[in-house]
Amino acid sequence: MEEERKPDESCAGAPEGGGISRRAFLGTMAAGAAAATAAALSPLKDIADLPTLEQFLQQHYKELTPADKEAILERIRDEVQAKYGVRPNLTDPQPLPGVEFGYALNIGRCVGCRKCVYACVKENNQSRNPQIQYIRVLQMRKGSIDVESSSHDYEGEVPKEGFYYMPVQCHQCRKAPCVKACPVEATWQEPDGVVVIDYNWCIGCRYCMAACPYNARRFNFAQPDLPKEDLNADMGYLSNRPRPKGVVEKCHFCLHRARNGRYPACVEVCPTGSRKFGNLLDPESEISYILKTKRVYVLKEEVGTLPRFYYYFDL
Repeated sequence: MEEERKPDESCAGAPEGGGISRRAFLGTMAAGAAAATAAALSPLKDIADLPTLEQFLQQHYKELTPADKEAILERIRDEVQAKYGVRPNLTDPQPLPGVEFGYALNIGRCVGCRKCVYACVKENNQSRNPQIQYIRVLQMRKGSIDVESSSHDYEGEVPKEGFYYMPVQCHQCRKAPCVKACPVEATWQEPDGVVVIDYNWCIGCRYCMAACPYNARRFNFAQPDLPKEDLNADMGYLSNRPRPKGVVEKCHFCLHRARNGRYPACVEVCPTGSRKFGNLLDPESEISYILKTKRVYVLKEEVGTLPRFYYYFDL
């Protein structure tokens, strides 16, 4: 287990793994210099969007004590209430012992309705304008597996003759290239397999986006537009709390739901039962049964990411 360190001890040097801690980077710089550094790290941020010095100097979330974490959660609750007029139920659900989440999608059943896309947007407090979508449903020609020539902005009634549909989102890779690419350890893999992002640490460099072979990460180029009436007040720190301009976000298996015994929103809303979710470590789970008995396909298997997201066909 990683030793907990008090916030003022992070000045001693870089965190394990070679990343640069922001306290070590800043050293004894003045507040004004820190703000200038933040602006340089995320050039798309306006002055009004810059984090406070306290936020910028926040130690890595994984290293904080429970009391430190609760103070941060309370600060975010206050910020959300001030902006949206609603006191959020903001929690930090922890990974469950003996659980490794996995996802399976039946390509033969998906009809391309994209209800999963919009349920995800609603659940995860994503920007409405421009609309941020974690899930892309690809319309593929039958007989082809070329995702590069597919379309995800098709129109009209579905399913269309001569096509099948392949939803793509974060694959929660065991060997996640996005994690290796992040220069400040703002993204990492949790014990239950979910690759998460700390939006307070993300500097908007987008290296993770370039590294992802599944085009699963989204960057907030503009200030996210989330109407007050659309706010989902049931939030997790590492999942669906509102994000600022200038950070990257993505699918996280709705961990604020999954770690509390619920399905991700996309699984619940699917009208054809195409989506399956569960514990890969449980040999009696539905997803374990699927992986044992169905024809399973891994997208871009050749890149070696070892995803926890699988496609399958009925025999």
